[in-house]
Amino acid sequence: MSENPSWMKTMLDPASYPHPVDDVVMVQTHISWVFLAGDRVYKLKKPVDFGFLDFTGLEKRHHFCLEELRLNRRLCAEIYLYVWPVTSDDGRIKINGTGKPVEWAVVMRRMPEEGMMVRLLSENMIGNAEIDAVVNRLIPFYRNAAAGEKIKKFGTIDIIRQNTEENFDQTASFIGKLIEKDAYSHICNYTRSFIDNNKPLLLSRIEQGLIREGHGDLYSANICFNKTNNAVYIFDCIEFNERFRCGDVASDVAFLAMDLDYHGLPALSNYFIKSFSDGIGDAGLLDLIDFYKCYRAYVRGKIGCFTWVSHGIDSDTREKAGSQASRYFRLAMNYAGGMGIPDLYVFFGLSGTGKSTVASAWARKHRLPFYNSDRVRKEFIAGIPTGERHWEPFGRGIYSRQQTLKTYRTLACLAGKHLMQGEPVILDATYRDGEERSRLLELSREAKANIHFILCTCPEQEIKERLTQRAGAENQVSDGRWEIYLKQKELFVPTDDLEQDHLMVLSTNRPVSELLDELDRKFPNRGRFTSGR
Repeated sequence: MSENPSWMKTMLDPASYPHPVDDVVMVQTHISWVFLAGDRVYKLKKPVDFGFLDFTGLEKRHHFCLEELRLNRRLCAEIYLYVWPVTSDDGRIKINGTGKPVEWAVVMRRMPEEGMMVRLLSENMIGNAEIDAVVNRLIPFYRNAAAGEKIKKFGTIDIIRQNTEENFDQTASFIGKLIEKDAYSHICNYTRSFIDNNKPLLLSRIEQGLIREGHGDLYSANICFNKTNNAVYIFDCIEFNERFRCGDVASDVAFLAMDLDYHGLPALSNYFIKSFSDGIGDAGLLDLIDFYKCYRAYVRGKIGCFTWVSHGIDSDTREKAGSQASRYFRLAMNYAGGMGIPDLYVFFGLSGTGKSTVASAWARKHRLPFYNSDRVRKEFIAGIPTGERHWEPFGRGIYSRQQTLKTYRTLACLAGKHLMQGEPVILDATYRDGEERSRLLELSREAKANIHFILCTCPEQEIKERLTQRAGAENQVSDGRWEIYLKQKELFVPTDDLEQDHLMVLSTNRPVSELLDELDRKFPNRGRFTSGR
């Protein structure tokens, strides 16, 4: 495949389009070139053949462009506009010209980038209301989706096994690169055993009419919320392979549920599953959800592998694709029960009690993921250098209630991403009120993780000395001061909300080495695999 098709220069030229375009942005996937041009999007298919997908001939690409238009109009007809040729007119490449087609493009209405679900997830702006809107869009879609004899075959054991074995065959060459050998073997064995041991359950879905022509690629990258008209756009379904588009409704639902888990939101994932299951009247979906979550996570890992070895992508895109593939494979491993029970360690307490010093030292000692609220607040929320000092009064500026809520939601999401992959993680923040501690308790339940709260304490005189010394130091992440400590102390909610089994009180007016030894004795199984699930 040529890295620069003959029409590429034309598609990148704003003057080539039959509507106003200031600039053109090109985005690549493993199977498409996507051109963002003004208020339109032009999507062209790459001439690739992955076995499950064959775009190698121009006629095939034209056919699948037409299919993409037809199928996606089921859920968002207002977005999918036309299929236009890219033509050669007397040697000049034109968009929707009258000459010989050299390529075909699906033309779409451009959706608001600020409404893309994947972006809203990164900004912690997706909650139950948004999930309800998605569910309300999906339920009538699946009730009316094509079924019947032609579709039923996609729920048979042979097809389910073909889908999963194809994944394993196509990722075997990435063992030791993007997926560990033990993880590959475990997921293969889990998948094969589940199919063999649950044939009556899987086949009952056919009789219940739950095998439908669905979406096939239902996750946050393909969902958009338009706040202007309160519309929910669910786009970019699978057009290139009927076997991937048609199947158990549970498989589509599992895709978005898995995606929410991937973003560190297991509670929202479970809310989505329950809302859809209750709304459509499909209680049996719950017995299959982890199996299909594992399948869908593995598919996303496979796609990351394909992108990792794609031609014509830059090194940053390749590195990101490889990292994401490995994360998806770990998530699949977790669904397959191979990651053990992860641990969430929460170091909390008032400013100056030494929680950050101890937490960061313990994280370094055992190479555990570590997130500090001051760093998250400045880097993720405020977008400022971590060493930049902000001496605002309590509850003002970057320390306002709104910014603090965003900070704590982000901490929970960051922790959730690790927990859902079976990995331990350390959080370091004040957590002075019961609401934020309850959020972490809920996260640990939904992620099936152990949780440990480590309350750091220290005599007030030493705290005052520490805070005075910190205020005069350079490159300090924390802006804690004595007056902030006093206000925190006034508002700190006692730890009565925590069970004693979940709480450790750590007096920090001792050498750090002693504190680390005490933590090691308290938590001897702090590695990645603490026990069997």
